[in-house]
Amino acid sequence: MAARIHTAPPNTGHATLGKTLPDVLYETCAAYENATALNQPTDGGWISYSYTEFREQSEQLALGLLAQGAERGDKVAFYLDSDVYFCIADMGCLLSGLISVPIYLTTAPEATQFILGHAEAKMLIVADGERLERIVSLLPNLPLIQTVVIANYREGDTIPDLPDAVQWVSMDSLRELGKKAMAASPDAITSLREQIDPHDIATLIYTSGTTGEPKGVILTHENISYNALTSFSGMTGFRTGEEGERGISFLPLTHVFARTLHYGYVSMGNSVYFTTPNDLVAALPEVKPTVFATVPRVLEKVYAKIQERTAEATGAKGAIAKWGLRLAQQYELGKEPTGFYKLQLGLADKLVFSKWRAVLGGRMRFVICGGAALNKDLANVFSAAGLIILQGYGLTETSPVITFNRPTRNRAGTVGEPIPAVEVMIADDGEILTRGPHVMQGYYKAEDKTAEVINADGWFHTGDIGEFTDEGYLRITDRKKSLFKLSTGKYVIPQPLENKLGIEALVEHAVVVGAGQKYCTVLLFPDQEALRTFARLHGLNAEAPLEQLVKKPAVIARYQELVDQANEGMDHWTTIKRFVIIPDQLTIDNGLLSPKMSVKRSKVRERFQQEINALYEESRSQQAVG
Repeated sequence: MAARIHTAPPNTGHATLGKTLPDVLYETCAAYENATALNQPTDGGWISYSYTEFREQSEQLALGLLAQGAERGDKVAFYLDSDVYFCIADMGCLLSGLISVPIYLTTAPEATQFILGHAEAKMLIVADGERLERIVSLLPNLPLIQTVVIANYREGDTIPDLPDAVQWVSMDSLRELGKKAMAASPDAITSLREQIDPHDIATLIYTSGTTGEPKGVILTHENISYNALTSFSGMTGFRTGEEGERGISFLPLTHVFARTLHYGYVSMGNSVYFTTPNDLVAALPEVKPTVFATVPRVLEKVYAKIQERTAEATGAKGAIAKWGLRLAQQYELGKEPTGFYKLQLGLADKLVFSKWRAVLGGRMRFVICGGAALNKDLANVFSAAGLIILQGYGLTETSPVITFNRPTRNRAGTVGEPIPAVEVMIADDGEILTRGPHVMQGYYKAEDKTAEVINADGWFHTGDIGEFTDEGYLRITDRKKSLFKLSTGKYVIPQPLENKLGIEALVEHAVVVGAGQKYCTVLLFPDQEALRTFARLHGLNAEAPLEQLVKKPAVIARYQELVDQANEGMDHWTTIKRFVIIPDQLTIDNGLLSPKMSVKRSKVRERFQQEINALYEESRSQQAVG
């Protein structure tokens, strides 16, 4: 029996094809007056750009890049912060027919050099002299790069010495060149736009992945424009223009999730404020956004903080806080609350949930979540508090959206339904396959790798394992490569256990291991702030070195309780038999997290092999092992 092909249900949006990315901006400029379209953070506050100013600066840069010697089809690498300068550089390249190659600022030097060389980049746009300093040593090995553009150059800034064959120029000076070219040929921009085809390559995005060399994903104008416009057409109740939704953007524009979302905001004429993960908490009450996109880990940390503060609260306020949290934990997305429970939720909204919303600025209406599976408990709890979590699913190779939960069609524990014109099918082995205008053109200079993931019928193999619910919502169960087999022959899906542990305040990351072993174990990486709070509340020295704290019997006992709770309801062979608390962190900088904040399992296993070995020794270690 052939596998069922799932498509978008009726009235969940409409497919928009045949648009270039500049088309999206030009149509918005004609439709909306928005003086605060893009907002750049500075030490002195926000600097606002209207959509008209954004378009004009992009046009000037486009002509300036060509005047500087760039030619249509050339690759231009970005080493930029995720802000207005990135947006202008991006649109400038798109207008001039150049192909952008964005690079994560956290990418290791060896990988950065590989990407620049593999993509055959001829220009490099960097944020400032400080960013250039990080990678200037790579330039002698990259003879194709002859021009470096400084996006945010200020008179007197220090610029590191460059190889003799490389010159630098500021973005402002390129824009001046563009102004002169425009004055000499008033139809220059019209001519450029006429040369752009929706099927032209817009960008090469190199996926860092968790293993192997980066692969350059080839995405066209239509890949991204279709994905953005079609996805946003399903956002019921989403308000347009300057008076509509206000977004805050902190995810890297280097990644297709934030980049496609940017074009979605542009298409709706919204205002967007750019910030960084480190500055997000301070920016939220200032911006008071109504929409933002995030990865599950951020929501997990917010929920963990709510749990921690609720547990610490005492007296009448503490009792009310605990009552509100219990009510939220009973909520189920897709089921309208009734009767006494509905009345209780209304009261809790005023007494408890309003304080939760205040943490996110107080006006949040939509939280768009992607990048990994979100624990269904979080979706339910936040929705009870009036924060609509719209979880979606996709990959860089799919531009990225494949499915997402609409505001009026939302189920916790799922990643929603396909967007219009997308097809999704579950293969015999459980792998999710998809086909449609969102699928990449292939991997750059890697036809063999492309053939491995896109079959003759156009189906892209995602590498994820999933299933559809009876209602037609997609549920992700794990990465195909994350599955492992015990020595007993049983397969283990680590994600459910890791998700259960990941929402606990005391757990920063949990990594389940056990390939080739008789049973599962887990590496627990504590949230250091939460652990010190726990220590203080239990009469321990909260200032003691972390290495000492994780060995305390009270600490080990508490983590044992968390592991026992996570084991509840799991198949017996998947349950965690032993654990170790590791006084360390998984970060992008130490190479244990990908730029998308996904755990690099192979790297973690390699780094902590000694701790893993100890978990399987016959005699119990005297360290913090349960």
